[in-house]
Amino acid sequence: MATELTQPSIFPHHFALTDHPASTPETAHNGQQRIPRVLSIAGSDPSGGAGIQADLKSIAANGGYGMAVITALTAQNTRGVQGVHVPPTVFLNQQLESISADIDVDAVKIGMLGNAEVIRTVAAWLTRTQPAVVVLDPVMVASSGDRLLDPDAEAAMRELLPLADLITPNIPELAALLGEPVVQSWAEALEQGKRLAAELGSTVLVKGGHLDGPVCPDALINTVGFLAEEVVLFESARVDTRNTHGTGCSLSSALATIFVSTQDWVLSVREAKSWLVDALESADQLNVGSGHGPVNHFHALWNGQAWSGHQPTSTPNGTAGEHAREWWRLAAESLSAIYKLGFIKELSDGSLSAKDFAYYLSQDALYLNGYSRVLQRASELAPHQGAKDFWAHSAAQCIEVEAELHRNWLSSYADGGFVGSPIGITPPGPVTQTYLDHLDAAAAQGNYPVVVAAVLPCFWLYAEVGAVLYAQFCDAGEPATHPYAQWLKNYADEEFAEATRTAITLADEAAVRASAPEREAMKTAFAAACQYEVEFFDAPRRHG
Repeated sequence: MATELTQPSIFPHHFALTDHPASTPETAHNGQQRIPRVLSIAGSDPSGGAGIQADLKSIAANGGYGMAVITALTAQNTRGVQGVHVPPTVFLNQQLESISADIDVDAVKIGMLGNAEVIRTVAAWLTRTQPAVVVLDPVMVASSGDRLLDPDAEAAMRELLPLADLITPNIPELAALLGEPVVQSWAEALEQGKRLAAELGSTVLVKGGHLDGPVCPDALINTVGFLAEEVVLFESARVDTRNTHGTGCSLSSALATIFVSTQDWVLSVREAKSWLVDALESADQLNVGSGHGPVNHFHALWNGQAWSGHQPTSTPNGTAGEHAREWWRLAAESLSAIYKLGFIKELSDGSLSAKDFAYYLSQDALYLNGYSRVLQRASELAPHQGAKDFWAHSAAQCIEVEAELHRNWLSSYADGGFVGSPIGITPPGPVTQTYLDHLDAAAAQGNYPVVVAAVLPCFWLYAEVGAVLYAQFCDAGEPATHPYAQWLKNYADEEFAEATRTAITLADEAAVRASAPEREAMKTAFAAACQYEVEFFDAPRRHG
């Protein structure tokens, strides 16, 4: 399944020209990003660490609206399960029908089902309603190794598998699904995963958490996407904690939620796994129970600002992949420096001189002309049509913005010395030229990941600065006498924020597919562009 991308108008440096609402299957009627509606079908855990309770926390933590149909009630805590009650399947079916009769479900996560009758009831509902995305976490084997399903239920589970888009077994469950012994090595687990995926024609996420060693490996088998590969490996350092209760439930429900937006399992696993590692690393903070406690689903919320300093507002669905998160930390210092600049402070309060503003505008127009060439190069190098279209559309918007800057704004600033002068006669300042040289050098390499990393700060930092400046303008009562009121309103344009979210997604996607040296080159290109953004804002004052 290819990644679907929006085509919003983009306004690098925030000069709004058009009013075309974004429209994708994941966009609400008012043009805003739609929150994924995710249904969990699973058992209840009164201790809150696994099952329905973990699913709802995971869905919410990853930007979704969670719903729950309960297949079983359990008496359990962090030390184990003491009892299970399975309600009549007539009532289970009534729960399912109540949801599908009223609510459009974007994704379904399936967990504990309990017995053959429950499994077949869920399978019949899936067949009738055909949800767009189904993630199945086949809860079949307890941590102790005990089988949780009788032979009839295991047979019914195998009948359910073809109805799932993604299956997320741990190693004992993988063996049970194939009717084979539990393997002891990662290589053997991969082979079992390949056999299961080939048998079903579905995507399988093989999880290596049950193996020993300092690394926790996972692998997607039979992936579907614009660069389909048979096996995609994911590795992370094993987190030293006993609080792992509900890890499988949490991961599968996070994957269902994230996939609604990414439409790509590789990107979804990258993002969900990064989130889960953070949840495990902060799990000991919860201090719940005397056994295997839960992961910290809301670590980002409870730790205050999860990323360095200011929490970014332009991140896709409030989250980002692991590479974008690292880049954000690199950008935080540059943003802090931007907010301290005299140009920004005076632009915010309206005291900025017309001469400084005119210089900024002229350099902006010159920059956009060169920036458009690099965006076009990104379009030429992009690996799939959605990315090609986005970068090409962005390049075209830059040319429009440049023309509008000269036509409607520069002509208004006579004391800036630009009235009646063609924009081409105004020379680029040293900062503008150096910044463009950096972008041109990235484009000349012909390396798509490096190009998108170099152009990303112009989207991301400007979106964040714009949000802050507009908020300050609103806090001041939106004074009509503010000489740059319209400019500040343009800074807050939602379509530019939407384009920024798409650019971040594409850059992170490129990093996922890149080699380790390419990712280092991306980081270098991104960090340098962030510094040029600081200098660009400071240039009008230095021009003097």
